[in-house]
Amino acid sequence: MTQPAPLAPPAAREPEVKSAGHVIVDSLIAHGVKRTYVVPGESFLDVLDGLHNSPIETVVCRHEGGAAYMAEADGKMNQLPGVAMVTRGPGAANAHVGLHTAWQDSTPMVLFVGLIPFEHRDREAFQEFDIKAWFNTGAKRVMVLDHPERASEIVAEAFFAAMSGRPGPVVVGLPEDIIRKEVSASLHPPIPVAPGGMTVTDWKALQAALKEADKPLFVTGGNDWTQEGADTLTRWLEEHHLPAAAEWRCEGTISFDSPSYVGPIGYGRPKPTYDLLEETDLLVFVGTVPGDVITDGFVVRQDWEKKNFLVTIDPSLRGRSGPVSYQIVAKPDVFVRDLVMMDLPVKEEWKAWTSRMRGEQEKFAALPPAEPATGQARMDTLMANLVPTLPEDAMITLGAGEHTNWAHRYFPTRRYASMLSARNGSMGYSVPSAIAASLAHPGRRVVTIAGDGEFMMNGQELATAAQYGATPLVVVMDNQEYGTIRTHQERHYPERISGTQLKNPDFALMAQAFGGFGVRVENDADVPAAVEAAVKAIDEEGKFALIHLIVEQRVKAY
Repeated sequence: MTQPAPLAPPAAREPEVKSAGHVIVDSLIAHGVKRTYVVPGESFLDVLDGLHNSPIETVVCRHEGGAAYMAEADGKMNQLPGVAMVTRGPGAANAHVGLHTAWQDSTPMVLFVGLIPFEHRDREAFQEFDIKAWFNTGAKRVMVLDHPERASEIVAEAFFAAMSGRPGPVVVGLPEDIIRKEVSASLHPPIPVAPGGMTVTDWKALQAALKEADKPLFVTGGNDWTQEGADTLTRWLEEHHLPAAAEWRCEGTISFDSPSYVGPIGYGRPKPTYDLLEETDLLVFVGTVPGDVITDGFVVRQDWEKKNFLVTIDPSLRGRSGPVSYQIVAKPDVFVRDLVMMDLPVKEEWKAWTSRMRGEQEKFAALPPAEPATGQARMDTLMANLVPTLPEDAMITLGAGEHTNWAHRYFPTRRYASMLSARNGSMGYSVPSAIAASLAHPGRRVVTIAGDGEFMMNGQELATAAQYGATPLVVVMDNQEYGTIRTHQERHYPERISGTQLKNPDFALMAQAFGGFGVRVENDADVPAAVEAAVKAIDEEGKFALIHLIVEQRVKAY
C-alpha cells in the first residue's frame, strides 16, 4: 500500500510593502489622527497620495499660516497633536507663526514639511533651506526622514515628543525622493506618555500648605486637560469652597458659572483679580506656571517669602518667575485624581475669601443692557444680545487685540477648551481656530471675535470654511485701527498717532463672496436684528456668518 505524498509547506508570504509616504499616513491613522490641515506642495506628493481615500480628512487651506493655526487649535482641543503639512522654503516660513504659538502656548502639534530631494541637499536647490537651523529654537524636536524604513518610527517619535513633558510643536522634514521609496508596511506602535503624579510626600506637603492657608488660590491653565479632569477639579473646589482663577486666554477649565470661578488673570486683567496674586497666601498653579503675562512682566508676586506650589509635568519649569515653594511633577488629570482623595476641613476663612472674589467676578461679568443705545454700534450691545442665545457648550476663539476683552468679560466658558486663543499674542488666529473648532465639533456654536486688523491676516480662510462646511459666527469689531498698539502709543507718545490707523473694505460683502452670510452694522439700533439673522443663517442654512460691526475708536470692554 503506497503512502500519500507529504503535503508541501505553505508558500512563504511576501511582506507587504508600501511607499514611505503611505506608511506615514497609515501611522497617522494608527495614532488616531482625524484630519490634517494642508497647503499642498510637490515636495510631499506621495503623502498626499496616501491621504487619498484614507479616513483622515484632508483640509486644504489657503495659506500655510492658516493651516498651522488650525493644527495648533486642533491640538488645544485634544491631547493628541494637531497635524499640518506644508512645503519647503516659503511654505515652511509661512507656517512658522503657528509653531511659535504652539511653543509659547504649550500645544501638542506636528508640522510635516516637504523637502528637496536628498541628493540635491547643500547645492542651493530650488526652495532649499536648513530645516534644523530654522526650527530648532522654536520646536521640541526637528527630525528629517533620511532613511525611508524609519518612516513609521519617526511619526511615533514625533507624536511622543509633542505630547510628553510640557507639550509643544515638533517638525518633521520629508525629502521628496525618500518618501517615494518602498519599505515594509509594518507600523511602529504609539509610544506611551508618562503622566507623572503626586508622591506621598507631595500629597502631604500640599495638604499641610492648604490647611495652613486662609486665602488659597488655584490657577488653572495650559492645554493638557480632559473634560473629566476639569469637572472633577471643579467639584472638589466647590465642595471645599476654594477659588480658582484662569490663566490669560485660557478660560473654561473651571466653569464660568461655578461658585469657585473668580475670573481671568493676565494682561489687561479686570480690577477684581488684579491684586489676587499678592493677596493670596498660597498659590497653586495647575497645568501652567507664573510666567511673564500672569505676573505683569515678572513684577507681581516676586517676593521670595511667598508660597507657590507649581503642578506641571515640565521638570524644567520653563517660563516661570518668582518663588517656587514646591513642584509636583504631574499632568493635570493625574494630579486631580490624587487631589480629590485629600480630606480637608473647610475653613470659614475659605468661604469668605471665595465668596468675596466670586461676587466681584459676577459683577464684572454681568451683561450690559440689551436695549440698543443711540448712535454708533457697540460691542456691549452685541454681547448682551448674543450671550443669551448661546447653548451650554458654546465655544469662543480669539486672536490678539483689545477686542478679545469683551469675550474675557462676558462669554460664558463652561467647558474645557471652550476658549481657544493665541496666548503668545499672535494676530490672525481667530478665523482659522474657529474653522478648526467648528470642524471638530460640528454640533456646537463656535463664535470668534476678530479685530479689523487681525481679521485681514487670515480672513481668506473663510473660503476653507465654506469648502468644508464649517459654520462659525465671526464678529469683526472694526474700529479702523490697531487698537492695542494705539493704546500703548497714547500712553508713551500721547497725541502722536503713527502707524496704527486703518482703512477697511466691507467685510460683510467679503463673507458673502466666500459663500457665507454677511451683515454690516453701523448703528447700535441694528445690532439685535443682525445677531438674530446671523444665528438663523448658521442654524437654518448651514453656512458660516459674519457680523461686520463698525464701532467707535478708543471704546474698551473695561
